[in-house]
Amino acid sequence: MTETRPPRPRRMSWSGDAVQDRLRRLNLMTVMPPLLLVGVLLVVFSSKTWWHVVIQVIGLLAATATAERWTAGDFIRTARPSLVLTAFVWFAGALSNCAMAFYGLSMVGSFLIPPLPRHRFAALVGFAVLTGAIGSTNLLLHQDHLGARVLGYVVTPAVGSALSTLLMFASQRLYDLVAELEESREKEAELAVVRERVRFASELHDIQGHTLHVVKLKVALAEKLLHRDLERAQEELREVHTLVGDTIVQTKELAYAQRRLNLSAELENAKNLFEAAGIHVRIDRQAVVRSGVDELLGQVLRETTTNILRHAQARQVRITLTEAGISIVNDGVADGAAPVLSGLSTLADRLADQGGELTVEQKDGRFVTAAAFPEKVSR
Repeated sequence: MTETRPPRPRRMSWSGDAVQDRLRRLNLMTVMPPLLLVGVLLVVFSSKTWWHVVIQVIGLLAATATAERWTAGDFIRTARPSLVLTAFVWFAGALSNCAMAFYGLSMVGSFLIPPLPRHRFAALVGFAVLTGAIGSTNLLLHQDHLGARVLGYVVTPAVGSALSTLLMFASQRLYDLVAELEESREKEAELAVVRERVRFASELHDIQGHTLHVVKLKVALAEKLLHRDLERAQEELREVHTLVGDTIVQTKELAYAQRRLNLSAELENAKNLFEAAGIHVRIDRQAVVRSGVDELLGQVLRETTTNILRHAQARQVRITLTEAGISIVNDGVADGAAPVLSGLSTLADRLADQGGELTVEQKDGRFVTAAAFPEKVSR
């Protein structure tokens, strides 16, 4: 028995603030300019009276409002009234011999039909027939040049509306693909953060799991020796005390990212995480990092990588290494107050204790994290 896959639903509104922001900018750059340009040219060159100018401007404004809201969540609320308004505009244009007044209706309809969940072809045919039917009212008042009027007020508007709608099907698909790519990028970033958390959990398990197992065995042994060899039991308990103390120190180091890190490994790890999230990363090695600072710089890089994946909508990241410092610059920073980055605050204190300095700056949509050691740091 062959399993049938359900049809893929069409979007009614693209969800997600980041996705909508990107699609909105794309819409304003690619769809709005030609729509306005063609509309203005039609108003200028096809209007014979002031009445023609008025009705075409009304239709153009309704089409512009619909196009502007196309990538917004309230698109339908704007498009439906605009469809009714532009239908009346085309009706008035047909009665007053304004053959190009159908432009607003054809634009609004072309935005409305592609997002429909089903019966899109039937809606396309019905829309073309409706446009031609409205235009045919011109034939009721004017009987001269019948063939030219049929072509100008019935055939051309119907075909033009159908063609503009077909073009919008292609735009709809393009925007759907962009939205899918953006959503995939967000999921990859979330997955990268999850991987980092899994890594942390794995290291925590390595530290505490072994210790707890050993403590359990030693406590059981001390319990058995308590009445037979008190000195040996006390020795086992002292070892348990020492082991627990060491584990507390290791756990604290892990929690504050103070375990020894390899800067080269952290660079490779950051590169892989950014590329997995769809972020272009560039690494500039201006000098070989001197001995004694690479571990702290690796901690700064790890913490900054996590912050970029969590808090930014970055497209590009540039990592620059000098002899005694590192700089990480990323774009995609939202306007407003900078996010609270407690991990970097902790690292700033550690760097200061070692004679280094950590600076964080947000400016012009970019976030800069830089760490430097003016003096040589001894291990």
